[in-house]
Amino acid sequence: MGQIFPRNANLIARLSIFGGLLLVVELLLITGVYFRSNYFRQINVAVQQPVSFSHQLHNGVLGIDCRYCHVSVADSYFANIPATETCMTCHSQIATNRETLAIVRESYATGLPIEWVKVHKVPDFVYFNHSIHVSKGIGCSSCHGQVDQMAVVWQTQAFYMGWCLDCHRAPEQHIRPREEVYNMDYVAPANQLEIGRQLVAEYGIMPPDQLTNCYVCHR
Repeated sequence: MGQIFPRNANLIARLSIFGGLLLVVELLLITGVYFRSNYFRQINVAVQQPVSFSHQLHNGVLGIDCRYCHVSVADSYFANIPATETCMTCHSQIATNRETLAIVRESYATGLPIEWVKVHKVPDFVYFNHSIHVSKGIGCSSCHGQVDQMAVVWQTQAFYMGWCLDCHRAPEQHIRPREEVYNMDYVAPANQLEIGRQLVAEYGIMPPDQLTNCYVCHR
């Protein structure tokens, strides 16, 4: 009986299997890279809001302190979005008829909150306490970037676990005096490590082996 398959059939079969496996691996790698990319995380992409609020104007030019609007940053696990009443504290007297503030006036009149779009996102499986970072000397700009220069806010860091751990492993490299936490123009001094070690001791920051414990962020 004659041979049904050509002599190279086994080779073709092996190459097909190998090619299929290689394709699966490539697809998995591409998917992993995509979901970890700045494009997917929308890093450095300005997020349009229902009201064209400019941090560059309010914080950078007018010098309004972060805590005037975000009143819970030092006391709560989250940084609050200001209530409409906070906006109207000024805008009941300033730019009262400006068209861009119509949504703010409507919210104030109806009592319905403005539906702001969340910019800085931490995964649901991560426990993050905003107040503890502020009280231990981590500046706003360390995580949020130069917000005072943003007409429209964007996320500057992807908040990967490795990025957080870089700070938790060596807090002395990132910590600053508490009075400088809200200073957007703060620049670490040449002797940062020396000052950082002093502040770590003064503020009672846990040692790295405790800061990097899984329980700290995953509870």
